[in-house]
Amino acid sequence: MPVVRHADRKGLTQLAKEVADLAERARSKKLSPEEVQGGTFTITNHGGFGSLFSTPIIHQPQIAILGIGAIQKRAVVLNHEAIAIRSMGYLSLSFDHRVIDGATADQFMGKVKGNLEQSQWEQIL
Repeated sequence: MPVVRHADRKGLTQLAKEVADLAERARSKKLSPEEVQGGTFTITNHGGFGSLFSTPIIHQPQIAILGIGAIQKRAVVLNHEAIAIRSMGYLSLSFDHRVIDGATADQFMGKVKGNLEQSQWEQIL
């Protein structure tokens, strides 16, 4: 599995470019051994195949994996008063409890959720 190094220091555009490059070279079997070693966290997109939810398995020695399900339009309740149609998806996080406390993992997922909900995707893209 290709590894994006220092992803926490990169912006969305730079990450997208690196992922596209790694994916293309992985498909053509042109990755070096160093480019598939040393990862600590995986993101998997099982939603690309239509799955709404999955329980991804950690690739040892990594410590966590975030699964992203298919994005679908659904009716949701806003502010306890209104119903609207929104793009919704499920995220799942599997993690090594020997390394990460459950409360820390929950806080991480809360931040991911908050960032996704608050982002102005038209401006980002």
